[in-house]
Amino acid sequence: MQAFTGSSSEWNQIIAQLPNPHLLQSWEWSQVKAKYDWQPTPFFWKDSSEKVVAAAMILKKRVLRRGFAARLCVLYAPKGPLMDWNDEALRGRVLDDLQAFAKKQGAIFLKLDPDVALGMGVPQSEDDVIDNGGQVVMFELKRRGWVFSSDQIQFRNSVLIDLSASEDEMLVRMKQKTRYNVRLAEKKGVTVRVGMQDDLPMLYKMYAETSVRDGFVIRDEGYYQTVWQTFLRADEPRCEPLIAEVNGEPVAAIFLFMFAGRAYYIYGMSREIHREKMPTYLLQWEAMKRAKAAGCAAYDLWGAPDKFNEDDSMWGVYRFKEGLGGRVVRTLGAWDFAPNSLWYKLYAEVMPRVLDVMRSRGKEKTRQMLGS
Repeated sequence: MQAFTGSSSEWNQIIAQLPNPHLLQSWEWSQVKAKYDWQPTPFFWKDSSEKVVAAAMILKKRVLRRGFAARLCVLYAPKGPLMDWNDEALRGRVLDDLQAFAKKQGAIFLKLDPDVALGMGVPQSEDDVIDNGGQVVMFELKRRGWVFSSDQIQFRNSVLIDLSASEDEMLVRMKQKTRYNVRLAEKKGVTVRVGMQDDLPMLYKMYAETSVRDGFVIRDEGYYQTVWQTFLRADEPRCEPLIAEVNGEPVAAIFLFMFAGRAYYIYGMSREIHREKMPTYLLQWEAMKRAKAAGCAAYDLWGAPDKFNEDDSMWGVYRFKEGLGGRVVRTLGAWDFAPNSLWYKLYAEVMPRVLDVMRSRGKEKTRQMLGS
């Protein structure tokens, strides 16, 4: 386990060559988090021929600034570490090093949520496929004392669209109703353009409007401005705001991120006006085409339900994504290694209450901003 001391581009080039490279392990994402009290600590592992075979951008945050517990911290490697998780020897070596690092740092826990697949398709459906390799990794984590986290930062499951097919084939894979809505948006005069820096304040306001209407919590504008501007300035990874308009008036938008051959749909927003013209469907179709043209092989729609039934809060969003012709990927989710079980228990009991207060304040602040 070696500390990385190179440049941002060198780091991105290294991880782009590893299995399942992810946007959240990029240098740019670590710099966003660095502005919000997280300390990025990148590491890599080499084999006997000096080839890099694993890497992890670990984020570190102090829990307290002073007092007897000032040394305590939490560690998180979002969507990492990156490596061939089916390589038993490498997996053992990396996990040994990470556990030792967590103990040395005085961490309450180290959280990992790598894109290790447990299966594909909707559970108990005809396209359900179990990934035995993922099952082995899960059993090893349990054997080592890792626990499935009660705090799942990222979505466990997602929907992936294969972009290697032709545009006609991608359209055919869509649900009939989705394909109809794409064509309807085009007929109704919806157009899509790539946004610029000057559009960001407007896009945040639209995002805030969406959060109030759909009942989810968002952060303050400064956070999103930091994320969007950081990636807009980068060459690789790339970020493109795509804005749907009717007669020149913005009505919906998404942010399309691209890194190491994969595209990501992370932020989506829309207004009430002209929703009947189906602008969100045309936005996704344009995103698929742009990602394919940029050389991406897959489009990650960023999130699917934990339980695939109508009781899940994400069911409606999932049905929209499913219609685009993607396939569900089910992953390990987040697992925590806690060197000190007492501190971990205390943290797990206190933090949910703190987060509830923060969410309530965030909702009220958004309503006040919109004047509602």
